[in-house]
Amino acid sequence: MKCRILVVDDHELVRRGVNALFEPRNDMTVCAEAVDGYDAIEKARQFHPQVIILDSGMPHLNGISAARRILAENPAQSIVLFSDLMSEPAMRLTLSVGIKGLVFKTDPLTDLVEAVNAVRQDRTYFSGQAGKIILNGYLHNQRTESEAEEPGLQKDGLTLREIEIAQLLAEGLCSKEIAVLLGVSVKTAETHRSNLMRKLVIHNLPNLVLYTIRKSIIEVPVFDPASREKIYTAAA
Repeated sequence: MKCRILVVDDHELVRRGVNALFEPRNDMTVCAEAVDGYDAIEKARQFHPQVIILDSGMPHLNGISAARRILAENPAQSIVLFSDLMSEPAMRLTLSVGIKGLVFKTDPLTDLVEAVNAVRQDRTYFSGQAGKIILNGYLHNQRTESEAEEPGLQKDGLTLREIEIAQLLAEGLCSKEIAVLLGVSVKTAETHRSNLMRKLVIHNLPNLVLYTIRKSIIEVPVFDPASREKIYTAAA
């Protein structure tokens, strides 16, 4: 039986390229495509793919946040993040969410096929580039944590959850929207936001966004013309 794959990317050219990669194969087939994070969630429910190839930077809902919601509904779902080059904190978020495969769009196409093969068998797969970044980040954070008062701190003394909050704030979400998306209370989301500003000694949101992008703590957000009402309705 062929492995059913859902391809998620906001660029049609990328989706067509991935589709063409798997089309000649006898053991794998693309069963559906999605154009953003919310579409990915719906298509995962509708088509029940064995593997989801998921772009990290998409409008409406980025790949990591979409993966979190998909895995919350189906912890056994296998996901490969197919991404542009990412910052080390974003890659650590990828691991913490439960994504088992990571391939960069600059990697050889054979890496993507190998990643799908690996995760469908419940194994992890990280391309050569991804593995080096993860290892370098791990070694750096081992040194950082040995000097920190609080364990689990990442870049600039932020926790993984605080980095995720910073990413969502940069994408234009308010505390209520973040709370709905992450399944926490509004008070908890606001506390994370306050902790971010306190740790970075930043007192307004625009400067927080600029700082975290400039320091490569988060990914540059992707925007589209969809209304915030539509985004929040989908998140709810």
